[in-house]
Amino acid sequence: MEKHVFTVKGNWEGGLLGVGAIEADDWETVISTPKQLAGVGNGANPEELLIASAANCYLATFGAILSNRKIDFTQIEMTSEGIVSKDGKKLTFEKIIHKPVVTVSNLDEEEKIKQFAERAEKACFISQTLKGNVEVTVEPILKLSE
Repeated sequence: MEKHVFTVKGNWEGGLLGVGAIEADDWETVISTPKQLAGVGNGANPEELLIASAANCYLATFGAILSNRKIDFTQIEMTSEGIVSKDGKKLTFEKIIHKPVVTVSNLDEEEKIKQFAERAEKACFISQTLKGNVEVTVEPILKLSE
C-alpha cells in the first residue's frame, strides 16, 4: 500500500478571539474563529476550511469525470454551503451542499452531466471521509456557453 503524508503547520495567539496562521507547501492563510460563532472573523475559519476541502475535492473529481467521459464543457463554477447547528455549547456540522454550474455548448447530455455530478460526490475522497458524520449533497445546474 502506498501512503502519502500531507503536512500543515500552524500558530495561534490568544484565546477564542485570537488569530493565527496555517501553511502548507504551496499556500498560507490567516485563521480565526468565525463571526457567526462569536469569533473575530479575521481570516479563514475551520468551518470554511472544511467546506473548501470538500469543494476542492468535488471540483477536481467532477472535472475529471466529465473529461474522462468526453463531455464538452468550458468550466465548472460552484458555491458550496455548510450548515452548522448549535445546541447550547455543542456544535454539529450537519451538511455541505455543493451547487455546481457547468458551462456547456449544448444541453444534449444534460441528464448524463447531472448523473456525473452526483457520481463525483460519491467518488470524492473527502466526501467519503466525511460520510456518516456530515451529509454532502449536490444541486447541479447547466449553463449554455455564450
